[in-house]
Amino acid sequence: MAWWPDGCFWMMMTMTIISFVQAEDSYRFFDLRVTYSKVSVFKGVPPKRVILINEKFPGPELHLVTNDNLIINVHNDLDEPFLLSWNGLHLKRNSYQDGVYGTTCPIPPGKNYTYAIHVGDQVGSFFYFPSLAFQKAAGGYGAIRILSRPGIPVPFPQPAGDFTLLIGDWYHRNHKNLKARLDGGRMIPRPYAVLVNGDGNTASTSLTVEKGKTYRFRISNVGVQVSLNFEILGHMLKLVEVEGTYTIQTMYTSLDIHVGQSLSVLVTMDQPPQKYSIVIGTRFTEDLSTYTLFLNYTNPNSKNKFVPNREPDNDLDFSIEQARSIKTNMTAFGQRKKAQGSYHYSRIKISRTLILESSSGLVNRKQRYGINGVSFVPADTPLKLADYFKIKGVYKVGGIPDKPGREGMRLETAVMGLHHKDFLEIVFQNREKIVQTYHLDGYNFWVVGIGNRWSAWSQASRREYNLKDAISRSTTQVYPKSWTAVYVALDNVGMWNFRTEFWARQYLGQQFYFRVYSPANYIKDEYPLPKNALLCGRASNRHMHDFIP
Repeated sequence: MAWWPDGCFWMMMTMTIISFVQAEDSYRFFDLRVTYSKVSVFKGVPPKRVILINEKFPGPELHLVTNDNLIINVHNDLDEPFLLSWNGLHLKRNSYQDGVYGTTCPIPPGKNYTYAIHVGDQVGSFFYFPSLAFQKAAGGYGAIRILSRPGIPVPFPQPAGDFTLLIGDWYHRNHKNLKARLDGGRMIPRPYAVLVNGDGNTASTSLTVEKGKTYRFRISNVGVQVSLNFEILGHMLKLVEVEGTYTIQTMYTSLDIHVGQSLSVLVTMDQPPQKYSIVIGTRFTEDLSTYTLFLNYTNPNSKNKFVPNREPDNDLDFSIEQARSIKTNMTAFGQRKKAQGSYHYSRIKISRTLILESSSGLVNRKQRYGINGVSFVPADTPLKLADYFKIKGVYKVGGIPDKPGREGMRLETAVMGLHHKDFLEIVFQNREKIVQTYHLDGYNFWVVGIGNRWSAWSQASRREYNLKDAISRSTTQVYPKSWTAVYVALDNVGMWNFRTEFWARQYLGQQFYFRVYSPANYIKDEYPLPKNALLCGRASNRHMHDFIP
């Protein structure tokens, strides 16, 4: 944590920003400086240009507490625009702070922007990452850990230690070269290897533990494409939390973690004291790649002895059954009324059903990806600014259909118009042979159904939904030739990005925006644009007094 520089300007700016967060809750101030550096991620491989946060890769972990107010000053010392986004944070009533181009003007080189975020009642494991272009492939990410307030019960004893592992695939090519390849209409090659906490040198890192004690491991897949499997050989993993939701505490030998997903497990050190392998391996890929670090017991009874690595297999049926077994711990939210609300998701009437399907095709002889035949094209002005200032012609509400059609691919700045307090059923249909992963900013959703392999969704599939204790999360996988169904309660007004987490496809158009609208225009529904908002595009010459209610 770092404090802002002294001076009247910074004090005035702080007071302005604080006016948009919750005055009765505590404040945490962070100063994040974004730079490039050549980093040797692999031994024997030339250094690669990496994005650092405060001279670290990954960036510093943000340790927070429920209901904190965050004042995060981001300095962009790169030679290109930059934004940070907050994967899994709900940012209630505050989509302008989401840090994606559809809501926020990029921070120009040599400039800074200060985010003001209220954590709300969230707890759990999340991460931040650079959202523009293909910068995510160059690092710039870091973990977010949100703890419960003192006195609020947690459904497991305090662990002896708490480890964070940011895992992901990695390209050795420069992120600008990867972007240029995509701009030229070509897909990028397969990832080079797997990184863990910014390190690619397998068997070079270790964690020290004591026999008989229990430790928490928070794992986030911060990569750009590949699903990964996490395993501690010889030990069972007790899943306790997924993206801010406490889970039924089920034991697993290993867990699949798809791109953009986060979870945490408890592991009890109940084996003979020696050295064990922690194995992170790719899943559902032709070329298997693994990263190993060691779990070292103190006072080992044998020297240099460890369990051999076991390569994860690609058993889809096993992964599907595992995903279905992950459920919400419905008894863990007694002290967090706002997290569950006064209703149960199974009792709410569905107001609209969306069937969303991946699309691909050539447009102007270049590869594009989309959803329901629409490939998203960023506008010259962030959509949230266009919405706020009533600038016409920036985007089209209704630009994406509720169901896939037979038309070819088209380019459009697609926005789906939705009403505040509507209740959606979204079905993700995957007709491809790869695992797909989708994320919705500003929300969690209930994953009520996951289809078998070689299955298509139909209305009869609703009979198989979990209407009791479905997991609530913000990122879900869709298995090959299968489907996943989720429920979403639209309780968060704003402009929210929906996207694939396969980042090359996201960059080539597989995304759009939910415009969750309330005609009341009350501050209790949505905060006004912050006074320090960056203005760009057709909003460059606007001022706050230009707002048209």
